[in-house]
Formats: sequence, structure tokens, C-alpha cells
Amino acid sequence: MYDMTTITTAAPATDDQRAPLQAASLLALIERIAENVDAETEALRDDPKFDLKSSNVRKSRHLYELGRAFKNVNRDELGPQHHEAMAILRTRLQRNEAAIKAHLSAVSEIASIIQDVIERAQADGTYSANAFGSG
Repeated sequence: MYDMTTITTAAPATDDQRAPLQAASLLALIERIAENVDAETEALRDDPKFDLKSSNVRKSRHLYELGRAFKNVNRDELGPQHHEAMAILRTRLQRNEAAIKAHLSAVSEIASIIQDVIERAQADGTYSANAFGSG
């Protein structure tokens, strides 16, 4: 039989004990977000069926998580590795933004070409009333 008297309860962590854990968690979160942004940027460039709406949902979630993490961390616990990780994240987000702009520009260009083709087809008399003997 198991002896229950050997179990001890740990005292709750103090703010001083929690701060390094929160700073480490923040760093891990920043790095995870940077990796996800990189993967998304590659998918945007390589996958013609890339889901931009889902991408926006993921980035909103990342922003929410990052905001909560920064809210709960002691700023004095942030070191140069946090600043470096944020700089890397910023660079990756800039690349992601450029890829999204290129994607949206291509979509806009294709839509413009399609619109032009439709307008020309309608203007050539093919669908006029005279073509159907109503004239």
C-alpha cells in the first residue's frame, strides 16, 4: 500500500520565482510565432490555394498571446535575447507583409484582366439584342 505521509505540498511560487519562468515562456512564445510566420510566408509563396483568412486568424491569435505574455512578464527580467528575438520576429513579419502584398497585387491584377476580358466580350456585340433577332 502507498504511504500518503510522504507526500508534501509545495509552497506556491512567489513573484520572484515566477518572473524567470514568465520571461523564458515569453522568449519561447516569440520564437514560436517567428517560426509560424516564416512557415506561413513560405506557404503563401508556394501554395496557390493559401488561405489568407485563416492566416489572419492565426496572426490575431499570436498577437493576443503575445500581448498577454508581455502583460504578465516583469520588464526587468527581459534580456538581450528577448530584444534579439523581437527583432527577428519584426524582420520575419516584414517579409510576410511583402509576400502578402505581392499575393494581393497578383490577385488584383488577375481580377483586372478578367474584368477587361468580360467588358470586351460584352462590347463586341455578341450579347446585343440585334444578335438575337430582336432588332
